[in-house]
Amino acid sequence: MTYVFDFSWLAEYYPVLVKGILITLELIAIGGIFGIALGIACAWARALGPSWIKPVVGAYVEMIRNTPFLIQLFFIFFGLPSLGVQMGELSAANLAMIINLGAYSCEIIRAGIQATPKGQFEAGSSLAMTPFETFRHVVLVPSLQRIWPALSSQVIIVMLGSAVVSQIAAEDLTFAANFIQSRTFRAFEAYFVSTLVYLLLAILLRQVLLLAGTMIFPRRAQR
Repeated sequence: MTYVFDFSWLAEYYPVLVKGILITLELIAIGGIFGIALGIACAWARALGPSWIKPVVGAYVEMIRNTPFLIQLFFIFFGLPSLGVQMGELSAANLAMIINLGAYSCEIIRAGIQATPKGQFEAGSSLAMTPFETFRHVVLVPSLQRIWPALSSQVIIVMLGSAVVSQIAAEDLTFAANFIQSRTFRAFEAYFVSTLVYLLLAILLRQVLLLAGTMIFPRRAQR
């Protein structure tokens, strides 16, 4: 029996698909911005922070990096309500992505900080800067410049991993694909389209991050 491809359902269900794409974009925008911010804070704590905070942040990083993202998502959405912390599907998905990206970006950014020549720290001290001012004005930007490609790749990985948030009924792109195939029974077509959209989103996100890198680190772009 020959399988007949049918994409006619796009005319009826494209609003569902568009909504899923927009929610996926919202997840990666919020998760990316706040996840990287959390990663910077944790990287500072692990590399340059006081001794008492290093094991605390280290425990957080190891716990997140060594457990599945889906379990982290389930713990936030299904586990925290047992402690009286209630949140909606999108809030739980956003929080899970921030926490996950924060842990992974922490180690990437910390590698950039540790590659900073000691002379830069000494230069900051010679200008009467506090350790935090030295980190902010002297160390942070060159460190991010070194690891920007790796950090960009990690953001894309987290974006693709966001597909599992459909498991808690967050209406992202994967949720839309599941919904469409359950109504049309065209599983191949529904997941083929969602696969193409994820591919395009990954390529687009990579270009956006590359452009952001050239704007944040203009000297790097001139090389």
